[in-house]
Amino acid sequence: MALIKNTTGWQEVKVTKELTAARYGSGLVEVYATPAMIALMEKTCQESVQDQLEHGQLTVGTLVNVRHLKATPIGMMVECTSELTEIEGRKLVFKVTAKDEKGIIGEGIHERFIVNEKDFMKKLEGANE
Repeated sequence: MALIKNTTGWQEVKVTKELTAARYGSGLVEVYATPAMIALMEKTCQESVQDQLEHGQLTVGTLVNVRHLKATPIGMMVECTSELTEIEGRKLVFKVTAKDEKGIIGEGIHERFIVNEKDFMKKLEGANE
């Protein structure tokens, strides 16, 4: 299977106490944490292309360049959209946007690389020896 440029992804999550800056340790207030938003963005990108990869391949995140623009309170829904904008060999570049019920809360780019899962894990095992 070949990757298709402009592939889009979508994920949604409800902000809970577990997803707040206070719980993540990234801040002191109980609002949607920046690391939680980034994780949602990465998951959205990863899942959007996984079914287009060869058997045994997956993607790993290598760059996140996003701005967290607004706070989102507990109980509010957050949705993330992604679009695959560039394919350069094994490097994939995505445009990502996160919105809550009041508008855009985060946006930027995310890069992922296609790897063979077995080879990737084998390299990690060798690095720990």
